[in-house]
Amino acid sequence: MKISVELTLTPIQDDFEPVIINLIKALRASDLTVIENPLSTQVYGEYDKVMDVLQKEVKTAFEAMDRGLLYMKLVKSDRSDYTPHF
Repeated sequence: MKISVELTLTPIQDDFEPVIINLIKALRASDLTVIENPLSTQVYGEYDKVMDVLQKEVKTAFEAMDRGLLYMKLVKSDRSDYTPHF
């Protein structure tokens, strides 16, 4: 089953950028489709693979920060090729 996941990581600390950059680099290094924009990162792929990668990489990100938030949206379909129809 294909899924799409939108992630927004918000470390609550002064030195927040390295945590975000390291998470994005780890996601890029996976076999998953990763699309970034200024507000979030989208990850696309097979459910089991996406969740395995996220479980590992989110834990690593959380261990690297004092406090933080992760907003995550999951959609049951691969929306990586979405284009507006209007």
